[in-house]
Amino acid sequence: MKRLAMLGLVLTLTACAAPFEVDTVLRGGTIYDGSGSPGIVGDVAIDGDAIVAVGDLGRAVGRTEIDVEGLAVAPGFINMLSWAVESLIEDGRGQSDIRQGVTLEVMGEGHSMGPLNDSMKAELQRRQADIIYDIEWTSLGEYLQYLEDRGVSPNIASFIGAATPRTYVIGHEDRPPTDEELEEMRALVRTAMEEGALGVSSALIYPPGSFAEPNELVALAEVAAEYDGLYISHVRGEGAHLVEAVGELVDVARSTGVRAEIYHFKASGQKNWPLFDDAVALIDQARTEGLEITADVYTYPAGATGLNASMPPWVQEGGFEVSLERLADPALRERIAAEMLVESDDWENMYLGAGSPENILLVGFKNPELKHYTGRSLGEVAAERGTSPEITAMDLIVEDGSRVTCVYFSQSEEVLAKAIALPWVSFCSDESAPATEGVFLKKNNHPRAYGSFARLLAKYVRDENVIPIEEAVRKLSGLPAANLKLDRRGLLKEGYFADVVVFDPDTIQDHATFVEPHRYATGVTHVFVNGTQVIDHGEHTGATPGRVVRGPGWVDG
Repeated sequence: MKRLAMLGLVLTLTACAAPFEVDTVLRGGTIYDGSGSPGIVGDVAIDGDAIVAVGDLGRAVGRTEIDVEGLAVAPGFINMLSWAVESLIEDGRGQSDIRQGVTLEVMGEGHSMGPLNDSMKAELQRRQADIIYDIEWTSLGEYLQYLEDRGVSPNIASFIGAATPRTYVIGHEDRPPTDEELEEMRALVRTAMEEGALGVSSALIYPPGSFAEPNELVALAEVAAEYDGLYISHVRGEGAHLVEAVGELVDVARSTGVRAEIYHFKASGQKNWPLFDDAVALIDQARTEGLEITADVYTYPAGATGLNASMPPWVQEGGFEVSLERLADPALRERIAAEMLVESDDWENMYLGAGSPENILLVGFKNPELKHYTGRSLGEVAAERGTSPEITAMDLIVEDGSRVTCVYFSQSEEVLAKAIALPWVSFCSDESAPATEGVFLKKNNHPRAYGSFARLLAKYVRDENVIPIEEAVRKLSGLPAANLKLDRRGLLKEGYFADVVVFDPDTIQDHATFVEPHRYATGVTHVFVNGTQVIDHGEHTGATPGRVVRGPGWVDG
């Protein structure tokens, strides 16, 4: 009510050429409103949690006035794929992202933090590593509210992961659900949509998500479509089968009418880089037909996931604990090692896609006795241990009792630049939101945790002119907000929530590297979330005004 009343007051006073008072005025910056329009010099007035005026606001009087002359003023950035699900429990400030201007963390790639049954809660508890927490929620909506109640600096939102209702209903078995089980899975998606999930997501190279056949994905996407939600997918192949995998997503969209997006769109493995253009052509054709297909990318030519992603999916059937037994079985180890060295039509071989064990960087261990391997390549560790890289990978997973996080160098800078320039591509980190202190220093993140958004504005906008700044801001804010059907977010516009970032286009810079990833980006001077200042002259204020942002299917109450 206050926001609407204040907006009416501002319009009335402006019409009467009278001064008006607001909480904050950002004065004299170059405003990029998130629509893709060129920047204009002007002011932004914030009162309560809302933007109440934009433009030449000489008559506006701010109880706080901030001179932002020479700086860019933009809507808060949206991280389309965030893994801050645990890091925000440990530290709600979300330092690595908020210091880059990220005001919304979108979580839930493939699996989500709800709904959970008792066995899923027990498994989640067992797999905790450096960050330890009690599981005080059951549904996805309860998890998001749990974060808000604890206090978070950015806004938060989530998809329901397709693997989550599958695990809830049938566990980790590699089989299709029965008709009754599929209806139970659909009911769980329906409940999550009404709790505010943005849609349904899949991650089709990771068991148990990879066990889903297309008809299962269609059945779940249909429910998301009922609520105007999005179907978003880590597609079934990013290497030799990229085009077929994108085709599967297009088929889901075509058969259900659902809007669809591809997570971290890429071509993985040097020999597969030429396939990227074919995948783009397939998407453009679908868009010409009227299908709403989009994608997001992170701004690095290397990805990060588990070391167990180098192994055939059958190893993980039955769950992670069962996979450890297989990896320790001498007879099966020989079979696994052999399959790691052979291309397959049945699964995406990330081990071969990296080109060499030297291109697989080990960055996250659970076992303190293995943490000294952090930052070293699989090839280097194998040589030191005197075992083959394939056997070393199995040994490390078994000894660590975790999937072992690693970075795979398998992508192309040229392809990445092409992806960044596509008009229907937004951006993500595909990482947590850590800090350069405390428990976060026990492992190395991919540098995208600290630099994905600043790197876009520094390397690809300022230094290499891949896209202009107004287009970059649109892709960081207005485009993803529209794709997610968010209410009054993504633009600098009267009546919209005051998620605002101020940055210096000339100095913004990422500093994290693969060797030294725990380095904050610089150049973002001010960040507001729901009208509250979270970053002040580059430093965190300690404020935690973040809220749950709910999707179009949300049923209040």
